[in-house]
Amino acid sequence: MASEAKKHQKHTSLTRPAYGRFHRNEWAILGAPCGDIRQLAFGIIDRLCSQYRLSYVDADHAGTETNSGHSAKGALAHGATLSYTDKIAYHRFDIEAKLDTYQYRPYFNEQDAVLVNGNHFEARRQAVIIDPRKEESLRRKQDRLTDVRLILLAEGVQEVFPWLKECLDNFGDIPQMRLKDVSGVSILLEKELKEARPPLYGLVLAGGQSKRMGIDKGLIEYYGMPQRDYLAKLLTSFCQKVFISCRPDQAEEVANPLPDTFTGLGPFGAIASAFRQSPDAAWLVVACDLPMLDKDTISQLIGYRNISKVATAFHSPVNEFPEPLITIWEPRSYPILLQFLAQGYSCPRKVLINSSVELLSAEKPEALRNVNSPEEMEEAKAQIKAHS
Repeated sequence: MASEAKKHQKHTSLTRPAYGRFHRNEWAILGAPCGDIRQLAFGIIDRLCSQYRLSYVDADHAGTETNSGHSAKGALAHGATLSYTDKIAYHRFDIEAKLDTYQYRPYFNEQDAVLVNGNHFEARRQAVIIDPRKEESLRRKQDRLTDVRLILLAEGVQEVFPWLKECLDNFGDIPQMRLKDVSGVSILLEKELKEARPPLYGLVLAGGQSKRMGIDKGLIEYYGMPQRDYLAKLLTSFCQKVFISCRPDQAEEVANPLPDTFTGLGPFGAIASAFRQSPDAAWLVVACDLPMLDKDTISQLIGYRNISKVATAFHSPVNEFPEPLITIWEPRSYPILLQFLAQGYSCPRKVLINSSVELLSAEKPEALRNVNSPEEMEEAKAQIKAHS
């Protein structure tokens, strides 16, 4: 019967990142005059900016005129649609265009959280201020109260509006504070940020052609089992899930495979394929040609992991550039990787060199040694045997 026929899907179903309007971690503050919202947001940022990259979203009621009466739009007033000014200490872009969710997200990608003036914009989570001056305005925004995490009582207010209690199913579980308790609000927000830490997955790169080695590097046995399986076992102690990256034709012969869906791009394609599968996880990526890699080196990398950066990586002991194939790639690196790909680059190291990255010096530089030829393989086997 037609009703039982499989529904036709025109486009490929993709796993979408858990974005809100601007960011994964965003809070709309609403229910009070804009000045009070701005003061609270700035107070939170003052307290947390040493540890987190925070941003603020608001609307400008003043329009396009400066206090002196002259146009603040500069080149835009003369017909340009984009103006960039290097302000030395910061950068300024003025854009004459309609922006929506799909344009906002790239701008805020490298932030840890976004605070939003909820009088003007929606966000995934909300902090609601109880202020009689804005009660009717708040009542009109009930549809925006999708995930209220905090209720703030303005000066002199003792009770939450009765109608608000009724519209919040989990009202009894929502913490309440005074609006002036900026320190307490900051502590709560920091707790939420820590709980939002992306899970860590492991990815063993084993889909290469091994042309220089002449045999599949993932199948070489340094420790009594194929190297790809040894590394997967090694990562299991550190990661919630571990996958072996492989070519589609290898999938049936690999345990826990993650086949490339960005084909022909080498390690870059493997990393992008991992994010395509799980875009909200961080990926600890390890190449299978690192036979000296050990738990101590992985522990060092994870111990210094900086989730506020695009990635955490080691300096290569060979050339001091970042080593991309023993690296933790954070979720925010996924759109950056795709941006580089769109510009014609498929080199993971180039992404690291040109991004905000936490770089470490390996305590055991020999653990980062690459083995790519039969001669190097025999040397590594002899060294491992001598130390076993």
